[in-house]
Amino acid sequence: MLRDITLGQYFPGDTVVHRLDPRTKLIMVVVYLVGVFSSGSAVTLGIMAGFLGLVVYLSKTKVCLLVRGLRPLAIILVFTGSINIFLTPGEPIFQVWILTATYEGLRHASVLLARIGLMVMGTFILTYTTSPMNLTDGLEMLLGPLKRLRVPVHELAMIMNMALRFVPTLLEETDKIMSAQKARGADFESGNILRRGKAMIPLLIPLFMSAFRRADELAVAMESRCYHGGEGRTRMRQLQLELRDALAGLVGLLLLGGIITLGVLGV
Repeated sequence: MLRDITLGQYFPGDTVVHRLDPRTKLIMVVVYLVGVFSSGSAVTLGIMAGFLGLVVYLSKTKVCLLVRGLRPLAIILVFTGSINIFLTPGEPIFQVWILTATYEGLRHASVLLARIGLMVMGTFILTYTTSPMNLTDGLEMLLGPLKRLRVPVHELAMIMNMALRFVPTLLEETDKIMSAQKARGADFESGNILRRGKAMIPLLIPLFMSAFRRADELAVAMESRCYHGGEGRTRMRQLQLELRDALAGLVGLLLLGGIITLGVLGV
């Protein structure tokens, strides 16, 4: 299960998606998410799925990675779909005890699950094709105007950068601790929920200790290098928008405009 969590992982490449400016990709993700939540029919969801498939093809991302990323959400997806199927009034399909499944609930559940799946896979593409450093720089530049309102933009971007960098590290550390505990006879899979919760204590305690130790080491390293935030700092790699970024932005706007237009027309 832990190996299925791929959020925060970056896979280097030399595709057109990898070469896009991180600011462009952040804006495109926002446009994509708005388009997904504006889609309420099979036609519009199919268009968004086709666009996602095109991006996956251009970025040369393995589809199995996206599917693996959805596995940890399986319980949430099943629970959300079941609630919509059985609690939405409409024409009944079948009945389980006092719960009745309806055609309208099935439709709502299908649309909702499709939206969640497209949303998650779209955000995964962003982290797969953008290094945490570039993603942080792009986010900081986009939020730059908020500095006039004394919003700590650099600190927020740095927190996001550290979070993305430490997700794979903590997952790897968790897998090592779990393997060590299993070698000592620990059982994390059998028993009821209460027993499984108690079995997680020997895993969580060393994991938290390791996380705090890494955070302390990082703080000492930053302090020893005289790190004082974003004031007066320069970047080794300057971000610069190019023609491909303008074309990508135009495609995103046309896609969002088309989805909204189809929604108004009831398609």
